[in-house]
Amino acid sequence: MPVYALGEKRPVIDPTAFVHPDAVLIGDVTVGPESSVWPTAVLRGDHGAIRIGAQTSVQDGTIVHCTRLLDTRIGDRCVIGHNVHLEGCTIEDDCLIGSGAVVLHRVVVHRHGLVGAQAMVTNDTEVPSFAMALGVPAKIKPDMVAVGDFDDAVKTYVHNAHWYNADLRRID
Repeated sequence: MPVYALGEKRPVIDPTAFVHPDAVLIGDVTVGPESSVWPTAVLRGDHGAIRIGAQTSVQDGTIVHCTRLLDTRIGDRCVIGHNVHLEGCTIEDDCLIGSGAVVLHRVVVHRHGLVGAQAMVTNDTEVPSFAMALGVPAKIKPDMVAVGDFDDAVKTYVHNAHWYNADLRRID
């Protein structure tokens, strides 16, 4: 897998995590226990840091970046869907970010929050716990998420991380 140091900044990947060989990690990136980073995801921690907690999936085609002033933090047990763009934001524990969503600077998605597929969450927005952010620009829909709504997706990707670590092999 392409894992690059940038000067003194180098990725740190927990040994129980799975990072697909076609994902790219650059610089100050941390991937926590039993987390997974899938094909064509790019995590570029050049000017700041990217922190991914435990049992979190960063799915195919996702871009995670940061700025000189804004790190990007993704908590534990999060599901980051396909083709998501995260930059300079905080995703707390137990959140789901739907496929194709864009989450920008200083956004905080609080615990058990959901950002809908294709939503655009603009700078400085807070998505409260148990709320959904839907649309372009995203509008907040409070009290739409229940504890455990994302558990099956988290379990699937934790299982897949172990499975792929054990059995993935290139055959050409």
